Amino acid sequence: MTDELRAAALDSKAWPYEEARKLLKRYPQGKPNGAPILFETGYGPSGLPHIGTFNEVLRTTMVRNAFHALSDQPTRLIAFSDDMDGLRKVPDNVPNKAMLTEHLGKPLSRIPDPFGTHESFAAHNNARLRAFLDDYGFEYEFASSTDYYADGRFDDALKAVLRHYQAILDVMLPTLGADRRATYSPVLPVSPKSGIVLQVPVEVVDADAGLIAFDDDGERITQTILGGHAKLQWKVDWAMRWVALGVDYEMAGKDLIDSVTQSSKICRVLGGRPPEGFNYEMFLDEKGEKISKSKGNGLSIEQWLTYGSPESLAFFAYREPKKAKSLHMGIIPRAVDDYWQFRTNYPAQAVKERLGNPVHHIHDGKLPEGALPVTFGLLLNLVSVMGEATAEQVWGYLANYVPDATPEAYPELDKLIGYAIAYGRDFVAPTLVKRAPEGVERAALERLDAELAALPAEADAETIQNIVYEIGKTGGFETLRDWFKALYETLLGSSQGPRMGSFIALYGNANSRRLIAEALAR
Repeated sequence: MTDELRAAALDSKAWPYEEARKLLKRYPQGKPNGAPILFETGYGPSGLPHIGTFNEVLRTTMVRNAFHALSDQPTRLIAFSDDMDGLRKVPDNVPNKAMLTEHLGKPLSRIPDPFGTHESFAAHNNARLRAFLDDYGFEYEFASSTDYYADGRFDDALKAVLRHYQAILDVMLPTLGADRRATYSPVLPVSPKSGIVLQVPVEVVDADAGLIAFDDDGERITQTILGGHAKLQWKVDWAMRWVALGVDYEMAGKDLIDSVTQSSKICRVLGGRPPEGFNYEMFLDEKGEKISKSKGNGLSIEQWLTYGSPESLAFFAYREPKKAKSLHMGIIPRAVDDYWQFRTNYPAQAVKERLGNPVHHIHDGKLPEGALPVTFGLLLNLVSVMGEATAEQVWGYLANYVPDATPEAYPELDKLIGYAIAYGRDFVAPTLVKRAPEGVERAALERLDAELAALPAEADAETIQNIVYEIGKTGGFETLRDWFKALYETLLGSSQGPRMGSFIALYGNANSRRLIAEALAR
């Protein structure tokens, strides 16, 4: 770590550095006994993981990396799965709903996998999350609530909950309605009869032994809360976990601000110190509604990666974490191109500017080699006009525009071609409707055709753009925008499009003249 970089990081206004500096203030002399600073993320495996889940691990990792720039103290990141939670409702986006309905209320780790691939529903969803985190290259430790409850790692903290039972009730009861207060218990026993996580009042029988008593379908039961025989209400569970594990940093969505407040109070009751963190805004779907694992109304990780690169997903997650953002298919192309624009700018930037560049945090300052000679938007326009395109055909067109255009020379462009073909096929091509030229548009297109016919084969994109621009200025259009809009709508079938000089150079003179001829024939 260079002195220049550390000095810039200590002053940087990029949000990961602002967050990391909270940890420097938390431990001015370092964490006692040289213990690692512990970062945590939480995941509820009641439904398939979506981008919001990935987003929290990514953003926490960015803060962790920023802390490494500020300090030489060791760190750990735990990705914690709340798989002891009882299943409250059946998600919309899974098979075998009838089977899941039979297991409502039971811990997620004790419900069969509706997909039939893992030993439990929780195991299936945990595996899906871990697979992506592993593919992306995150450095983390996975933790299962079921395992931690069962193997005794929470025993001391669970007994502390029983010892401070009334104090915890004093924190929680004022936040609840009358009906909820009547049945609320910080501890949720697992019924020995039904296996359901019970929402019933409990009596502390022996805190040091971990024993409670409760009513289970008319029968008074005395049972230990250790060994996975109970779990805690989630706000209490969250606080207990912070204390048991020594969590120093955990962020949460804006919808959990009140929960963070209550869990922090309980953490102090248990003798712990709440972690640092901040509240990020939520991702919204196309309708402006919060995305939900159970509804399945957000994009899945797999969906984004069918049409865009992992880096573009990370770029989208990095930007403006405290601003609500729509998350839908339509934002992927822009995210791809914006990522590459910032990556292109990075090498020429001063250190201070680099630390504020999103790609610095996406790659932890270690940017890969490679350039992108065309934009993703231009690729989309090309494949959409081509129709049923193959990667080999796209590379053939790229030879018109890019010297030495081969997958070997531009491996990252090769990946983007695959994304562009998929996105163009599924989302662009079905929306294209080419119209006939009207009024001055017809004469302008005829003039463009003639100008293209007179060009030498080696004419570059800038030369062609100048021709297009000149026709727009002198062709009788009220504004240049009207001319460009006419080109997009008559030649490409869209209301917006690329820089036409670049597109014509890429698509080829002859092919572009064919588009003009087809438009004039309508």
